[in-house]
Formats: sequence, C-alpha cells, structure tokens
Amino acid sequence: MTQKQFATAAEQVNEERLLELFLELAKINGPSSKEQLVADYLINALTELGFTLEFDEAHKKFNGEVGNLIAWREGTDSSIPPLFFSTHMDTVLPTKGLKPIIKDGIIYSDGTTILGADDRAALASYLEAIRAVIESGIPHGPIEFVLTVNEQPGLVGAIHMDYSKVKSKDGYIFDSSGDVGQIILKGPYSSRIWLTVEGNAAHIALNAEEGNSAVLIASKGLLNMNLGTIDDETLANIGIIEGGELTSIIPGTVRVAGEVRSFSKEKLEKQLQHMEDVMQEAAEKNGGKLQVIIEKKYSGFDIPEDHILTKTVETAAHNIKVNPYLTETLGGADTNVLNENGLTCITLGNGFQNIHSFRECLSVENLINTGRLTAGLIEQWYYNHKKE
Repeated sequence: MTQKQFATAAEQVNEERLLELFLELAKINGPSSKEQLVADYLINALTELGFTLEFDEAHKKFNGEVGNLIAWREGTDSSIPPLFFSTHMDTVLPTKGLKPIIKDGIIYSDGTTILGADDRAALASYLEAIRAVIESGIPHGPIEFVLTVNEQPGLVGAIHMDYSKVKSKDGYIFDSSGDVGQIILKGPYSSRIWLTVEGNAAHIALNAEEGNSAVLIASKGLLNMNLGTIDDETLANIGIIEGGELTSIIPGTVRVAGEVRSFSKEKLEKQLQHMEDVMQEAAEKNGGKLQVIIEKKYSGFDIPEDHILTKTVETAAHNIKVNPYLTETLGGADTNVLNENGLTCITLGNGFQNIHSFRECLSVENLINTGRLTAGLIEQWYYNHKKE
C-alpha cells in the first residue's frame, strides 16, 4: 500500500457533515445518568451504519436511565483483530437550550450552557469516520464502539460495565484537552480518603469545659499533612471539610475528605498512609478519635511505546499531517477502568478546552482532525496487521 492509500478514508471525512453532526449531538440533553435521549439517537445512527447494538444494565447500579452501549460492526476482513473506540455519552451539565456560536474557527456556546464538546466531539467524529470508511470502500477489520454512561461523576458507567459483552481487546478513547496528535500512554492510580475526627460536642455557654473541638483536632492534623505536589508522580488534595451543627455548639465530629493520585501504586499507598498517620497522631494527642475509610477510584495504566496501538496512532497521525506526541497525565478517564478490566487502550487528545464550564470551546480544526484520525486509525490498524 502507498502513502496515498493510507489517507483514503481520512480524506473521505466530510467536514461540513461532521460539524453539523457535532452541533446536532451537542444539543441533545444528556447529563450524567440521564443519557436516554443520546442513546436513542445512537440506536438509529449506528443501526443505519450497519452496527448491531447491545446495552448492559450498569445503570441499575446508580438509578440511571440507560446502560452502557456496546456496538459491533463486521469488517471486510475477519482475519483482522477487532478495534474498539470508546467515549462517554454524558455531559457534566445539561446542554438543553444550547445555542452554539462559531467565531474565528472556534465553536462556543452562547455562555448560558456548556458546549458539551466533552465528549460529543468524539461521538460525532466516530460516526463520521465510519461513514467515511464505508464511502471510501477501504478494507478493514471489525469495529466496535464501547460507549459509557455516567462517566463524569467518576467513571461510574465503566466501573459497572458488563465486560463480557465487549469482543475487542485493543482500542482508543478520544477524551483529552490536548490537540489531536496527543497520545497519553500513562495514567494514574487514584483513591479517596475519608477521615472522620471525633471530639466531644458541648455548648459554648452551658458546658464548654466538656467540649473538645473536632475542628481544632482536624486542623492540627492538616497542618502537618503533606499536600499538593508530593513529587513528580504524586498529587494529594483535601477537598471536603464538613461538620458541626450550630455556631453555639463546639463540634463533636468533623469529616475531612481528600484524594491521592500517583503513577506509582506504592507511592499512592504511602501518601494515603501518611495522611492517616498525621491525623491519627493529632487525634491521640488531643483526646480525640479517628475513623478512616479509603475508597479506591481506579488503577493506573502504562502502555509501552512499542505497542501496536502506539505505533498505529503515530503513523496514522503522520498520514493526516498531524504531529503525534507521547505524554502522560494524572487526570483520570474511562481508559483507566477499561485497562483494569482486561482491555488495552490509549487516551487521545481531541482538543476541547475549558471543559465543565460555560466557557467550554472546541476548534473546528480539532473536531475535523478527530474524525480524520479515527478513520485513519481504522485503515492503519488493518495495514499493520496485514504486514504481520
């Protein structure tokens, strides 16, 4: 095959059609756990593109409207291992009433809603890429979509997914603020820690001498706690402090909650233990008690630079004249959970900016390149396996 043949499917991506598709999808209201309207749209669109669809029942674990969607399309060559593309169907906030504005090649909302580019940009690009592959007539292996629900609150849909329904083993997730060309090979381990400090409640005027402020105990622990950037692999944060009943009552209980992320499981566990130890010491020295709960969020992943997924996306990016670059992130994504459950996948940049805010935006260039790279990956995946 020649370089020109590599780009056949990518060149078939229709820019105007993709932009219209993105705007259409972005306007469909589907905040976390309320994705039924998005699922209904995808049922029609994917069926028309020749996919067979199946939903799991993950939503029953969190009272959602619909489960994760697994869609399968046969390839022209069944000897090629299937390749999956994943992203989430939900947005962090509603997009009802979205009024998109395009200015100087950038897509915004009008400032009254989020744009929903995270991650309707990937959904639209995947659909357009399949159309381009079909229209170009290129040979390709089976293609699978693994589309999750309730991702924004903490990868919840992926955590509860029925992985027996997924046939593919290798894939990509376009879900990062980096421009198209970003290849994230490494993601963090992450856990939450809940520290409940107990003192003794008392009224400040009636029996203050019996009081022992849980707030003061906790504050002494926090003053001795290493937080922020622990080292170049580890971050720690306290994000919640809550307790007390009335301004006239010395608080008997306060709950302090935080999170640790690290590329190293050992460093993660060491930091969690440190946070527990300093709070335990503060409680013991000041007549209090401590209860600790550690909640695992997700595991890390580390994909080798010489993995076929890495080599495929590097070549596919060059083929569409985008510069690929390898990186790592301490941000979490469905990629963490899918890798933990036996799949192998890489997070790719698709360029949305200021996500989770009314200032969210996406360049038309990144949107189009996401569609082109998706089509190029399908083609390059076929070529790489034919060479073997």
